[in-house]
Formats: sequence, structure tokens, C-alpha cells
Amino acid sequence: MSTLNAYAKPEALVSTEWAAAHVHDPNVRLVEVDVDVSAYASGHIRGAAGWNWQTQLTDVVRRDIPSKGAWEALLSATGVAPDTHLVLYGDNNNWFAAYAYWVARIYGHAHVSLMDGGRKKWELEGRELVTDVPQLASTTYRAGEPDFSIRAYAHDVRATIDAPGHALVDVRSPAEFTGQVIAPPGMSETAQRAGHVPGAANIPWAQAANDDGSFKSAAELAALYGGKGVTPDRDVIAYCRIGERSSHTWFVLRELLGYRNVRNYDGSWTEWGNLIGAPIANPSAGN
Repeated sequence: MSTLNAYAKPEALVSTEWAAAHVHDPNVRLVEVDVDVSAYASGHIRGAAGWNWQTQLTDVVRRDIPSKGAWEALLSATGVAPDTHLVLYGDNNNWFAAYAYWVARIYGHAHVSLMDGGRKKWELEGRELVTDVPQLASTTYRAGEPDFSIRAYAHDVRATIDAPGHALVDVRSPAEFTGQVIAPPGMSETAQRAGHVPGAANIPWAQAANDDGSFKSAAELAALYGGKGVTPDRDVIAYCRIGERSSHTWFVLRELLGYRNVRNYDGSWTEWGNLIGAPIANPSAGN
């Protein structure tokens, strides 16, 4: 049995070999998703479109996911039809690609996968990168009504604190979790307070990845999360700082391990750490 077939939903991933073999497939649309388009401009998989997380996968006025209309416009401009197999990959071990996958699931796109390992694995294997931007024929894409059952809000997080049958997963670094820092160095999105949501388990997102950026095996992942009490019988919410690292963990739990009740709290620490009266545990401050 291949590694991909060992996952609960093997079709949620494609290998770099598969992607390389389908760069000219008219039924497949490869999209590189990064925090901006600088990495894409430096070189990308032949035929891949490029999405900017800052301007195309978030509402530029309100802090929110793209509206249904904005999502439809993005996929239309990218030449995506309802039956297109959308294959997403990106930098930072697929952080932002996983976020785009999560949004695609909210709006009901049926055929969407991550390329396992993202840019990192593709580059480590010495595969071709080009700077040519493909000319894509636009479509008229229509999204489904949003399914917010895979999204958590601040009130959902508050309701899980100390509640039986629930689990919170803080996927940030130990320094962020313990309140030593509010955000990683150089990150502009921040909060007024440091620490974590009381009762959360700290399982940094990177523990789910191999050195080449690919996901660990199903057995390794089950041991990682199960060992911290994050088990399939629980209602799980994952969070980070701005929702992209936690979408990576959401993908692991929901798509690779098959947890039925797992949500991504994309408000994450930049919302929770700014909420008046929100309960916070901060070990570095003795709390």
C-alpha cells in the first residue's frame, strides 16, 4: 500500500510525480498559493497559476475569507470549472495552499488536492520551474453556498474551554504558546496579549511534516495527535496566529486522519489575543 493510500482520504493529496505528469492535463489546474507572488514570480510549475493569499484569499477590507462572489471571480479568472481537479501547492510547507484548500471546501469545490511537499519537495527533487505566466481561458464559475461547519469562531472556542468531548490544538511554536513572544520575528499581524487559550494542547504544525515538506505517515500522525489527547471522538478546533498554519493541521486531522468533527479557527491568536475579557493562559507571566 502506498503512503497516500494509507490516509483516510488519499485523493486529498497528489505526489510531485503525479503533478509533473499532469502539467498539460486540461482537466487539472495547478495553482501556487503563497503569502504574496514573489516566490511564484521567481519560478513555478509549468502551467500553474499564482494566487496571492494577502489580496486574493482574504477580504481586503474586512478580516474574513473571500466572499462567494470574490471566490467565484478568482476561480473564473483561473480557468476553473466545477469539475476541474484543482491542485494546490505553495511555500512554507503548503501553509497557504492548505488555507486555500480549506476555503475551496467551504465553497464546495468537489475535486481539490494538495501537492504533497509543496514547493520545497518539488525544488529538492530538482524539478522544472518556469517564469512564463500561463494564459488561461476564463470560465464562469459558480460556487456552492458556504459550509461553515468546518470553520470555528471565537464563541465556539470559548464554549470548548473545559468542556468534555472537545479538544483545542494550538499549532504555533512553543515560544508563542508559552507567551514568550506574541508573533514570530518579522510578522506584522499581532495581538495585544501573549499566551494561549486555556486547555489547548500545543502541537506545532511542523511536527506533522517530514524534512522534505511532505506529510508524515498516517500512523505517525495518529500517534502524534492521539498522544496529546486529540482523538477522533472529540470535537476539535485548531488555531494559530492568522489561520494559515492551523489550516495545515485542519487538513491533517480532517483529510488525512479522517476526524469527522474538526474546525479551523481562522481568527486565531490575532483575534483571541485582542478580545476584551478573553481567558488566556500565559506561563511566561506566571499565569
